[in-house]
Amino acid sequence: MTIQITPGRLRGRLTAPPSKSVAHRMIVCASLADGVSEVCGAGASQDIEATVGAMRALGARITEEGERLRITGIGKPPATALVDCYESGSTLRFLIPVAAALGVEATFTGRGRLGKRPVQAVLAPMAERGVGSNYHGDLPFTLHGTLEPGDYAIDAGVSSQFISGLLFALPMLAGDSRIIAQGKLESRPYIEITTAVLEQFGVHTSEAGGVWRVPGGQRYRPGRYTVEGDYSGAAFWIAANALGCEITLDGLRPDSAQGDKAIAEIVRRILPDPARETVIDASNVPDLVPVVAALAACTPGTTRIVGAGRLRIKESDRLATVSELLAHLGGQCEEGTDSLTITGQAALDGGVVDSHNDHRIAMSAAVAAIRCRAPVTILGAECVAKSYPQFFEDYKRAGGIADVVNLG
Repeated sequence: MTIQITPGRLRGRLTAPPSKSVAHRMIVCASLADGVSEVCGAGASQDIEATVGAMRALGARITEEGERLRITGIGKPPATALVDCYESGSTLRFLIPVAAALGVEATFTGRGRLGKRPVQAVLAPMAERGVGSNYHGDLPFTLHGTLEPGDYAIDAGVSSQFISGLLFALPMLAGDSRIIAQGKLESRPYIEITTAVLEQFGVHTSEAGGVWRVPGGQRYRPGRYTVEGDYSGAAFWIAANALGCEITLDGLRPDSAQGDKAIAEIVRRILPDPARETVIDASNVPDLVPVVAALAACTPGTTRIVGAGRLRIKESDRLATVSELLAHLGGQCEEGTDSLTITGQAALDGGVVDSHNDHRIAMSAAVAAIRCRAPVTILGAECVAKSYPQFFEDYKRAGGIADVVNLG
């Protein structure tokens, strides 16, 4: 699908999409609980569909009742399972330890660039605790064996998702365990989301100095849970407001553990001043980089985004695709090994951009279009279904002109 956006300001009232980060975690926890749970407001993005399907494959019974998921926890897990993670890194990395803790011989598969996203950082320590695999650097691969309690040293510079996956799995084991983060810990706020959701389900962990202590023999508590609004999805509208739009957002919790609520402070730092030099450390907020870059390109001054090397293994190489996006719209962006340096201007030219099947690239292009002199055409715009299927409907609801076009 190709969408053409006519530049113009947005205004209106929108509800933030549901937090994928919270929804993934609640679905996993509810599936591991004894009994029946309800997860309300999880949304219908492709990533959430991946986790729902994966937990079904591992033995949970999940039915959709309007905007609620009714989840009957895994009783007796299957001996074998085919776990299709679609293109969801969270689903893959969370469920590798979970499947191993359940003792399921699970074959993990997926699509797109998912197979290129590394998982060896968790497979290696699991191999010392009873779980082997035939992983050779890509999908599919199969796990065999049952996870054992003990110490798990994790390279924390690759992804926090490995730590979260172990935090889900280890409480189910008979003995106590520790997770030891080695190297610079990336994306700590995502781990804090995990521990907050675990607490809601009655599972307790503790952390000090990058070491998580996980008592064994715990049981997940079923109940009724509601998914909060998503700051990473809301970030596009918050950035739009910084470009002169007037959008009121509902559904966001000010006390949220989501690290992406930092978007409010980041936009305050990107002020229109030609002499401004702003440095943004993206190590804890990697998902914000595309929209922050779009905002920076439309705001006079210099913005340097650092600590962003992990974006090269997302749905696209986001350092390359963000740089390309801005260049195609007439912006100025210098791509570094793990950084972007953006020289902002009052307005961009407009033009044709390729989403590269990356939802955050497509949505960031729509934000940049607000400050373009001519229309912006987004190729492959259907990719927003991965995280925010109703994005363009919300864009139009706020008065934006976003038309499906045929380029012939």
